[in-house]
Order: sequence, then structure tokens, then C-alpha cells
Amino acid sequence: MKLATFVDSCGPRIGVVEGQEVADVCRADQRLPSDLVALLSCGSDGLKALERAAIRAPRIPLSEVRLGPPVRSPRKFLGLGMSYRSHVQHVRAKGGELPDHQVWFNKQVTAVSGPYDPIHLPSVTRELDYEGELAIVIGKRVRHVRKRDAAAAIAGFMVCNDVSARDWQRRSPTAMLGKSFDTHGPTGPWLTTADEVPNPESLRIRTWVDGELRQDGNTSELIYSFAEMLEELSTVFTLEPGDILATGTPLGAGQSFSPPRYLLAGQSVRVEIEALGHLENTVIPEPRQTPS
Repeated sequence: MKLATFVDSCGPRIGVVEGQEVADVCRADQRLPSDLVALLSCGSDGLKALERAAIRAPRIPLSEVRLGPPVRSPRKFLGLGMSYRSHVQHVRAKGGELPDHQVWFNKQVTAVSGPYDPIHLPSVTRELDYEGELAIVIGKRVRHVRKRDAAAAIAGFMVCNDVSARDWQRRSPTAMLGKSFDTHGPTGPWLTTADEVPNPESLRIRTWVDGELRQDGNTSELIYSFAEMLEELSTVFTLEPGDILATGTPLGAGQSFSPPRYLLAGQSVRVEIEALGHLENTVIPEPRQTPS
């Protein structure tokens, strides 16, 4: 299934995308939660109830709704650095130091935004960058998961743009500040459940800026398997339903060019992963406003 969070005049809720329509499952079964984290927390019973509701649910054209981030309020949003061989080879060629283990960082959950929402260009950065990534969404609560059991903990996959303010990323060894500006975590366009992605570790991933292809990689380049990622993280803390794990980016981010090619206001960034769909976000100056 393709599970989306969509918004219309009745507010945000979960839907099942089928072609160019979305099945309004919450209207078919009002007992279903309107939030994907809550649905995943119900386990297999929740997904089965959603499947039954989708059969009789009214359909709405996708053109008549706005797609929001599939997981609106994850408990965790984590990213993995230096995970693609092409990226690592580039860093090694430039004399950079490479870690001998997985290096994870935290993105604040307020960075989460939708698949077609604007990306804010903060006035405090001159080095706004893009990183097309495949994101794992956790489907059940796990701790100390073994590699052989890791697949059962994955609900599905999304496209992600790990937007980064490189100058702020360098301010701290943790990279958190440079990864966590509001709107710097576009995800979507929906959560494709794991059963519909038979080989997620062999998917083409591409990023364009204003129609120019900047990244063209494949998840087969990943140094660590998804199972190894889950084993590493769950050794330290509990993974919970709806947690987002951005798995890293192939060569071609703006900072890899000489000179670097950072994003400017007015530019459009498209990230596409085969079988999962695409994001398309326009860069705009960060609005001056007080959060409500």
C-alpha cells in the first residue's frame, strides 16, 4: 500500500493512494486514527482494518487534496552520514578522514515537511544544500533487534531530502544544528509499505536542481545494510513506530562540486527514487514570523 497523509477542507487524515486517487479510509471507518504514527502503533490489526476500509472508501482525486508529510509527528528523525561508497570515495580522494563505524545524527522533528512544501532559505546561512535519500519508517517498537529480525521492524520506505545548512553543520561535531532548520526535512510523497518494495537495497535515486541532474546513484551503493542500521541503533535505544531513518546520500550534493553549488531562493529541487515516487520543493526566503 501507499499510505499518505492528505489535507482538504475536512483537515488532515490518512489515505491510501491508488493511481491518481486517494481512498479516504477515515471516512469509511471512523475508528481509524487520522495519524500514521497512531496507526502503526496499532500493529497488524490497524493495517488490516485500513485495508478493509480502503475497499469501500470514497475516492478523491489527488489533484483536489494537498499531500502532507506521511509521518507528521515522528518521535525521532535520524540521519546517517558517509553511507554511500561514491560519497566515501570522493571524500577519501580529497584527503578527508573517514569513520570506521556508522555515524548517526539527529534532525529535530520540527524539520519535517511535505513532499511539495517550500524549503526555507534561512537568512543566517549561505550554504544551503540538498541530499536525496531513502528513508526507512519503523513499524513496531524494538530494542536490541538482531540483523536477521530487522526486516520485520520496517513499516516501509519514503523519499527524503536531508536539507543541510553546511556552515551551521560545521558549528558542532554532532551536525544537529545544520540539519534541523524548519522545513529542512521534506518526506513523502507517501509511505510505500515494505511488502511492495521487494528489493529496497537496489533502487535508483536521483536529484535534480532546476532540471539539472545532480545526483544519480543506487541504494546498492550503501556500505551498511538496513538490517545493520537497525541493529546499531536499537543497541542504544528503543526504535518506535513512525521513527524516520534517513539512510544517507550518494555523490553529487552541492558541497561536492568545486566550487560548491549551494541552493538559492527560487530554485526547485526534485528527488526521485524508483518505486517510491518523488519530492519537488521550491526554495524560498525564510519568512519572518512567530510560530503559532
